[in-house]
Amino acid sequence: MSKETRARDAICEVGLSLFSRGLTFGSTGNISIRLPDGGWLMTPTNASLGKLDPATLSKFDAVGRFVSGGKPTKEAFLHFCMYGQRADSRAVVHLHSTHSVAVSLLADVDPSDVLPPLTAYFVMRVGRLPLAPYYPPGDEALARAVEALAGEHHAVLLANHGPVVAGSSLENAQYATEELEETAKLFLMLRGETIKPLTPAQVEDLRARYGSSS
Repeated sequence: MSKETRARDAICEVGLSLFSRGLTFGSTGNISIRLPDGGWLMTPTNASLGKLDPATLSKFDAVGRFVSGGKPTKEAFLHFCMYGQRADSRAVVHLHSTHSVAVSLLADVDPSDVLPPLTAYFVMRVGRLPLAPYYPPGDEALARAVEALAGEHHAVLLANHGPVVAGSSLENAQYATEELEETAKLFLMLRGETIKPLTPAQVEDLRARYGSSS
């Protein structure tokens, strides 16, 4: 089995897993993998992540030109912005996951770091989470906003939209996206309660032990 075939299958397996657990719905969200030749595979437009066909994934060459497969999603640029700023990234996951989107709607969050460090795994897998301002899907200004943040952050939350998360593998991108969603859920559950997030010293200790995810 070729690496491209394995990548196609992996995208479909992860898509089904995310869809089956309610982390995406309808035809929202998209997944991509960088191929060994520098090109990309990506879920096409208007495709449910729960019903992906490996043969119809969109394929791009190393400079982002569409090569074959299903019609590309208008959100492809979100992936390319991440890859362009993060040479070590091999995969990107973008979802409209409910709790993450809900947090992106709140008026009182810090746009430089949206969620507090509630758990060690959020610090380890996500790190600092900046908020990109709202622009319509597919808007060039949204591409510029994501690009400006992607160099220092592998996870970005889009206002009124959802998270974009890059990883050194599809598995790592998936796990970080799931950790982000669960932390957003915890954050919303605890609104109005007195909480004890990790201290700055505890956060720095985690980064020293395991490296920074930001």
